[in-house]
Amino acid sequence: MKRRLLSLFAVFTLLAVLVTPVFAQDYLFRVDRVDVNFYVNQDGTASVEYTYDFTNTAGGHVIDYVDIGLPNEEYDLGSITAEVDGQPISDIERSSYVDHGVALGLGANSIQPGRSGRVHVWVPVIRNMLNPATGDDANYVSFRFSPNYFGSQYVQGSTDMAVTLILPPGLTEDQPRYFPPQNWPGNDAPESSFTQDERIIYHWQSSDADSSSEYIFGASFPAAVVPAGAIVQPSTSRSFEVSEDTGGFLCCGAFGLFWAGVIGFSIYSSRKRKLQYLPPKVSVEGHGIKRGLTAVEAGVLMEQPVDRVMTMILFSVVKKNAAKVIDRDPVKIEAIKPEPEGLHGYEVDFIQAFSSADANQRRKKLQDVVVGLVKSVTEKMRGFSRKETVAYYDNIMKQAWAQVEAADTPEVKSQKFDEYLGWTMLDKDYTGRTRQTFGTGPVFLPTWWGNWDPTYSSSSSSSPVSTGG
Repeated sequence: MKRRLLSLFAVFTLLAVLVTPVFAQDYLFRVDRVDVNFYVNQDGTASVEYTYDFTNTAGGHVIDYVDIGLPNEEYDLGSITAEVDGQPISDIERSSYVDHGVALGLGANSIQPGRSGRVHVWVPVIRNMLNPATGDDANYVSFRFSPNYFGSQYVQGSTDMAVTLILPPGLTEDQPRYFPPQNWPGNDAPESSFTQDERIIYHWQSSDADSSSEYIFGASFPAAVVPAGAIVQPSTSRSFEVSEDTGGFLCCGAFGLFWAGVIGFSIYSSRKRKLQYLPPKVSVEGHGIKRGLTAVEAGVLMEQPVDRVMTMILFSVVKKNAAKVIDRDPVKIEAIKPEPEGLHGYEVDFIQAFSSADANQRRKKLQDVVVGLVKSVTEKMRGFSRKETVAYYDNIMKQAWAQVEAADTPEVKSQKFDEYLGWTMLDKDYTGRTRQTFGTGPVFLPTWWGNWDPTYSSSSSSSPVSTGG
């Protein structure tokens, strides 16, 4: 098995891998300098260029492979070029270690222990990077970008880092807007200038950066300067529409869907492109099972879609009588006082996010909830086997379904389904499994249904509801 230098990449927007496969533990190096250039092209695609100055430590393993993560899978592998110390790299393939990544095989020019080397890579085409802006920026598009970074256990010292965003042609000086970089040790405001062909540049530089931290940069500009087809369009479907595809636990009449996994989460559906770029964190693949994760945390580990994880949190706080839904389109919730004991930190943060009256601020706080969950699960998984742990929670999910399906009466079946709601939601075929389990029999609504459906009267909560037939 080839030994490789593992690198990580993150762009703010969605759901990524939490732990990575086994890799060598004896890599130890410095990144003395890195220059990062991110281009938004006239056709709406993006390009990215890295120039790394590596110094391998005297006791480090030879740097024979460098894995570079990319924002998504929408890149042209055959167009990527790279060099090490000016010598072309011919071994460029999709990485087995980094999501959306490419692996650069340095071959005969590998960086030996105690030696230095410069690695340059050019990725000319990355699609689906531009998202519609919202609010006052309705006629703008935006992007966020995080430079590649490495596991902290493999990199030493600080890095002189320069990050440059080159915007598409056709913009005047007062049109684009930069986003203050997140976690950046340098100035928030960039140096602004123009290229020779009159493209606007935002440039940040810091000698106090490091190559194991996630830094997020971004900007927005008028959508008119790029083709409309290059802009990722949000979902136009209503979030509480009863259809064959949104199903779940079907009830009749005004109750609609008992379990609509996307109810009220149109704010996430429209941002899905950004949210899928959650920061992947490296963790040594250890041994043994990490027990004690909640269903939500297990969902993150098992790479469930972000909207499903968010819906699991929403149902959790509603079931615990910590919050209630006051509007469903778009979703609005309010906290129930006093706050019940035993809430998880991500549940508290989730409720607090909805306390913000500003929609953009609320969205930002909800994104922070997701990022915090990723980081928390990553820390909990350190030293444990991801493969064994995923299998363990997959078995819990199967046992939960077995408990529901084994119930003798519709009332007990509904009770068991309510009891194991979070765990059954981990099933990728949740919708089909639910239909199969309940068929056309009656369904008993849970006591907390009034907190979920603002139009529901609790006086009928103990009555069964027929699913038809």
